[in-house]
Amino acid sequence: MVTLEDKLKNPVFYSLQESHSEHCINLNGVTFYNPIINNFGAFIDQTKTEKALNNYANLTDTFFLVSENQIPTYDEKKIILEKKIDGCQMVLDNFIDYKITEEIILLNHKHIDMVYELIWKVMPGFYQKKGFEMGKFFGIFKDNKLVAISGQRMQTNDFIEVSSVVTDPKHTKRGFAKQLISHTTKDILNNKKLPILHTNKGNLAIPLYEKLGYKLTRDMNWWYFKRK
Repeated sequence: MVTLEDKLKNPVFYSLQESHSEHCINLNGVTFYNPIINNFGAFIDQTKTEKALNNYANLTDTFFLVSENQIPTYDEKKIILEKKIDGCQMVLDNFIDYKITEEIILLNHKHIDMVYELIWKVMPGFYQKKGFEMGKFFGIFKDNKLVAISGQRMQTNDFIEVSSVVTDPKHTKRGFAKQLISHTTKDILNNKKLPILHTNKGNLAIPLYEKLGYKLTRDMNWWYFKRK
């Protein structure tokens, strides 16, 4: 039987088995998101990744494999390892409520372009417009302009990941991110699921997450590949 711990160790793989199965491309046991949604993949057997990466590279130029500690194999004649991002996973341990002073809006499809533009302004290169379909997105507006967002990305029957926490540089240091994370976390709890998130090791935002009750649990590495 697959346990919650199993799923947390391989969140992309099990998201594609469960809540996001409609977006799954299965290449001999190595699973990937349809690249119009997201360019993440995951695996259990690292000996199968070389062939799978070659096949997935026919669909998209750049992509990730996500793993706790396994090292994927790849064909150096066809695939370039651009970098390995040393990440970590945080899981909600004990929710610490935070006062919401801003109006937080559940975003809908009329906001897709705004979400895309804001994410690419702050974190270019790692978000597909149709990634909006992976889960709920929440936003804060100022003067009719979307200035801060948080979203929900990978998810299974047991957990939902808080992701895409982005604030326009002109509107930082106002507590928007903290309020959005708190709001998104409560929404996940209301859906009877465990809130989790992923970030880079050493990210200055980690203390913020800890103040909301999240706890560092494990490494989660992001192998970033590019087609030759």
